[in-house]
Amino acid sequence: MSDSFVATMVVLICVIVLIVAIICGIRLHYVHRRQRLLEDRHDDQVHYAVVINPSKPTAQNVRTRIEEFAAEKGLTQLTFIETQLDKDGRACALEALANGADVVIAAGGDGTVRTVASAMAGSEHAMGIIPIGTGNLFARNMGIPVDDLDAAIAIATSHGSRYVDIGRLRLLDAPADYDEPERGHAFLIIAGIGFDALMIDDADPELKKNISWLAYFVSGAKHLFAPKYHARVTIRRADGTSVTTSDLQFRTFMAGNCGEIPVFSLMPDASFNDGLLDFEVIDTSGGIIGWANLLGDVVHQTITKKAEQSPLSHNSTIDQVQGISAELVLPKPVPAQVDGDLLPATAHLKFEVEKDSLLVRVPVA
Repeated sequence: MSDSFVATMVVLICVIVLIVAIICGIRLHYVHRRQRLLEDRHDDQVHYAVVINPSKPTAQNVRTRIEEFAAEKGLTQLTFIETQLDKDGRACALEALANGADVVIAAGGDGTVRTVASAMAGSEHAMGIIPIGTGNLFARNMGIPVDDLDAAIAIATSHGSRYVDIGRLRLLDAPADYDEPERGHAFLIIAGIGFDALMIDDADPELKKNISWLAYFVSGAKHLFAPKYHARVTIRRADGTSVTTSDLQFRTFMAGNCGEIPVFSLMPDASFNDGLLDFEVIDTSGGIIGWANLLGDVVHQTITKKAEQSPLSHNSTIDQVQGISAELVLPKPVPAQVDGDLLPATAHLKFEVEKDSLLVRVPVA
């Protein structure tokens, strides 16, 4: 073994150690910062209702810790409502409000958070979040810790809230016997039709438990060569004017309220409190090359924090525009999703935004 090889390996190991140390230092800084912020908050002695998803593996342990935390802090008005197959988070939250809850806490994944938010929007009651799901995307976007249960509980049960927007997806061609929510299906992160819905629909539940959100990449690989979609799209801008594209071709059409997912930034310009949705139209050509280019585009905008394509991209497009609504008419029904929850296939749908309609307990208000 040559001296140069040994020297190279030593340097490489030192670089790796340095990178790990920097990451640990940054993480420790944020932990200390979060601790200081929590110390400055004041417990809110009000009636709490915790809507909890019992199907989560950690649900019982989380419930026990919430009860212990409440006892430690003297929070005496605490009730739990469990979601069921025929009783989602929205129904549970409405029950909690009807029973006099001041703050409703969603303890679950993005699905539970989304459905609880659907009922809480416009109520002027604060909503807390204790993330115990797979992705916990909305919690991440709001700065709520996903790896510190006590911190999440403390944030949910102490003063410090902010108003955020909520998106709605309405299926305008829903059959008469379909129970379409009056104001549409709520979403806090991203809703969409096409490839993203196919990817979510085909994700293996067991794989999601083992490798979390990476399971979606595995399922997405099965649909790389699915046919493209066509639609007439009308987007209404913030100034009230509208623009219509008669035949838009795409792989997926998404509406985003928040744009950050683990590792990547899908919509760098998306803001949860600007009264706008970010509409993103993704298309590829050239088979695998196009999808590779698309990944390069996503990496590029993740690094630059700008909603723009990589200058090296030639077989993919990411068009992004902001507005307050978008209506799509397609030749035939296509899969649709809201925050990872599948909806019936639709050929006529509308995305809309409700500005500042949801009050959420957050680390920094």
